[in-house]
Amino acid sequence: MCTEPCDKKKGFTLIELVVFIVVVSVGLAGVLAALNMTTRNSVNPMILKQQVAIAESLLEEIESKPFTYCDPDDPNVTTATSTSGCTTAQGLSATSGESRYSQTVPFDNVGDYNGFTMTGIHSPTDANNSITRLGNYSASITITQVGTALGLADNTAALRIDVKVMAPTQSIITLTGYRYRYAPNSP
Repeated sequence: MCTEPCDKKKGFTLIELVVFIVVVSVGLAGVLAALNMTTRNSVNPMILKQQVAIAESLLEEIESKPFTYCDPDDPNVTTATSTSGCTTAQGLSATSGESRYSQTVPFDNVGDYNGFTMTGIHSPTDANNSITRLGNYSASITITQVGTALGLADNTAALRIDVKVMAPTQSIITLTGYRYRYAPNSP
């Protein structure tokens, strides 16, 4: 027997169904907004990795160059024990006529890179064509003498190399390295 009227059917009313659809829609919209924000921001790690790769590449290129008193093309490069023994002393600027992109007279000493900048990342041999998708990146290099700050008697015996890389919509990153002159004529 029925305790309630037997002809009444159980189920949802139209109002309950509409409220359910609205609640589910609002929840789904929130989840999709969170996924959209996550997807949009997931590009930043790639840009940061690219900046670090560019900075590491430039720093490695610079640190692989000789650190001598004389320009490496100088005839006294292997015998000079100070800049006074050089025909062409190597300072913290590019030797006249040398360029990072030159095939015939490229940068050949750490000091040549001081003040070097580039907009659009290029291969070391082609200044006219930036690498695809890196055209909006830029880099600058600063080299300072820090020998006495590191406890050495000669301030010119150690260099601090700062490579800054800028990318669109990202903070500037700086990678720092040091280069020491272990012997007067160390390559």
